[in-house]
Amino acid sequence: MKLDIDVIRKHLATGEPKYEIRLFETVTSTNAALRELAKAGAREGTVVIADEQTAGHGRLGKPWFSPAGVNLYASVLFRPTIPPRDVASFSFLSSVALADAITAEGLEDCTIKWPNDVLVEGKKVAGTLVECATIDDRVDYVILGVGVNLNVTRQALRQALGASGSAASSLSEAAEREIDRNAFAASFLTFLAAWALTYEKQGPARVLDTWRDRDILTGRRVEVRGEGIPYTGRVLGVDSEGYLVMRDTLGTRRRVLTGEIRLAD
Repeated sequence: MKLDIDVIRKHLATGEPKYEIRLFETVTSTNAALRELAKAGAREGTVVIADEQTAGHGRLGKPWFSPAGVNLYASVLFRPTIPPRDVASFSFLSSVALADAITAEGLEDCTIKWPNDVLVEGKKVAGTLVECATIDDRVDYVILGVGVNLNVTRQALRQALGASGSAASSLSEAAEREIDRNAFAASFLTFLAAWALTYEKQGPARVLDTWRDRDILTGRRVEVRGEGIPYTGRVLGVDSEGYLVMRDTLGTRRRVLTGEIRLAD
């Protein structure tokens, strides 16, 4: 089924904010496209959705397989009145909204791996990417981007990702049916708006609590790479600012924001 703005709007819950949705056939990445719009003064609630990305990527610059016609690639613009230190916790909005949208498809075994990988039955089906810009000590804008494997086939994932493809899956694979891309896009945007309102009215606590309910790392032994010399330790949880908190093998308490996390048990 082709992506269609009018169809997406028909699926949006009544009373939801008036998203300004822009649909593209092909972009380098939805985050990059929305970044240019944000710099030009686009309002909060602007959404970029693409049928295909030619240079989609996740955290740490890792490429995101983005074939045409099968998945959801979307980025949403926010202009929250929060200090820069709160952007990490604000970014959790996207993963909890995705988890809600996936659960609404009847897939109950949906979990989150810090910071924002979304898994179904232990396999990665979605990832998110946050970008922000600041002016002095305030946030100018935050972009929450998502890539969701909706209908891409297992064979296509293996061919594109090689050995790592065995750790990935799609919602259609788990649900054993095709996923309506327009309906799923609307469901995600509806849940995202609801969580953004919760964050605005109640602060990050409720979002973090819900995120923690789906967290799979707390209590696990992990290896951290990308923050100097790799080290291992036990995950203690996520703090109020969205940092992963862990205790390394020497007993030192550490806070992780940008590292790559690999399970070590």
